[in-house]
Amino acid sequence: MKYKVEFISQNTKEKIMEKIYSSKLFERKAAIHGTCIKFFTDSRDFKDMWEDNFEPMPDWVRPHGRIFSIQGKKLRVQYEPVSKTAIIRGCDYYGWVKSIALGVAADFLEDFTSEHRRYSIHGSFVDHGGRGIGIIGPSGSGKTTLTYGLLLDNSYNFVTDDWFFVRFANNNLLIYSSERNSYIRGNLGEIWQEYKKNLNGIKKDCRDRAVIDVKKILGGNRIRTESTLQATVLLTRKKGIPAVQKLSPAQALKFMVENDFCNPHQLVRSRQKMEKRKKFFAELFKRTPVYLLNTIETPRESLERLKEIFATS
Repeated sequence: MKYKVEFISQNTKEKIMEKIYSSKLFERKAAIHGTCIKFFTDSRDFKDMWEDNFEPMPDWVRPHGRIFSIQGKKLRVQYEPVSKTAIIRGCDYYGWVKSIALGVAADFLEDFTSEHRRYSIHGSFVDHGGRGIGIIGPSGSGKTTLTYGLLLDNSYNFVTDDWFFVRFANNNLLIYSSERNSYIRGNLGEIWQEYKKNLNGIKKDCRDRAVIDVKKILGGNRIRTESTLQATVLLTRKKGIPAVQKLSPAQALKFMVENDFCNPHQLVRSRQKMEKRKKFFAELFKRTPVYLLNTIETPRESLERLKEIFATS
């Protein structure tokens, strides 16, 4: 079951916070692409995963957004968009907590695009010599599998496997990572046996996932915090269509709109926000080639096709 976002007013938010705030809550600040997101939780496990997951922000920096994650009998996500405050109750899955935090940061940056010109993409990014490919697809289309498949080759470098930020800078599309460490599925070593040894003994949560230090898997010299976009690969899983297609900017934008921008963690879906996202992706797809990769084949076969795209882009 996916969570639903319930919008609340500033007055309602203040009343809720009076009830839930206490000195017993853990408080941590994360630096997410220049934004400060403050996290409050009554879960030590969530606090530990947050610290492993994100770069810390100095305590003297005032937050641009806040996340409360507290116990509850029923899952409920409330969001007050003016102060960028998300209140999560009854969630036992850290993956949603960290994705909502990234969604809050993205929502803040969207409100100031004229100043910052930063945008977010729910996707992975792999670097090769300072340039790389963004991999975007709906849940279950193979984004993480292909990302770590590429990284089996030492010539590729890790930027992110879940979410990245884009900045338009003259003729370049600058890419920035979002997290310090990755939150991955525990079965990654079953798909790619080469990782199995390094994943033995990791502490998994109730969804068979864990925050891992990518440096321990790939080596510290293969981690990048920024790159430039060379091409975009959209993933689908459908019978009866070619394995690889090159898309026009209009076709690529249509795919993104039809698939809700491949991002289930958009906190605000107002008409204004949706138009901003359409405008961003329209400009993005005009600047770089876009391919549609059908991952209905085996992971190895899809990986070879992805490498071909990388080599010819």
